[in-house]
Amino acid sequence: MNQRTMITTAAASLMSLALLSGPAMAQNAAKEKCFGIAKAGQNDCANLSGSHSCAGQAKVDNDKGEWKYVAAGTCKTMGGMSMDEAKMGMKKS
Repeated sequence: MNQRTMITTAAASLMSLALLSGPAMAQNAAKEKCFGIAKAGQNDCANLSGSHSCAGQAKVDNDKGEWKYVAAGTCKTMGGMSMDEAKMGMKKS
């Protein structure tokens, strides 16, 4: 493989990566944590109580301390809570 072909291939690879990662970053910016909607085994990360720190470890459906990322502005319509609301709900329990 000559040098020109190698440079062209490398440049095309970099441009492809940039195009693929752009939309993914935009999607993440338009998401929020929604507490109390995760099904058992389908949470996105650590819970509020600190009993686990990984995704997929929720033990029961709709635990107030478990969360999932949802599209910004849709949490309330799904019956979920913000982090502050979930913390308050856990203190009362």
